[in-house]
Amino acid sequence: MKENKRVLIVDDQPPARQGLNALLIQVPEIEVVGEATNGQESLELIDELRPDVVLIDIQMPGMDGLETIRHIRKRWPEIKVIALTMYPSYRAEALRAGADEFLIKGCASNMLIGAILRK
Repeated sequence: MKENKRVLIVDDQPPARQGLNALLIQVPEIEVVGEATNGQESLELIDELRPDVVLIDIQMPGMDGLETIRHIRKRWPEIKVIALTMYPSYRAEALRAGADEFLIKGCASNMLIGAILRK
């Protein structure tokens, strides 16, 4: 039996976190293990929860998504990081920072779910 993908959602906007959670809990192969409102909080939760995948917004107060991605890459290179933002202009910078995938908020749900489930 395959293990579920354990996902941490990182976004400073409650409606964004709630929407992602509502979508992902419908997918049997995905387990949302936590939510963080900023980069620093996400690093603490990653250390505690050890998710397989981190869905992370780029623009957040304090430690933004790009800086957080760099920290994740250094400390937990095995964790898949998916940058999820409203701004396509961040694509190259997010990938350079170490994001495995880059998606635009509002993309088709099957694109997001596929990105999470892909190895």
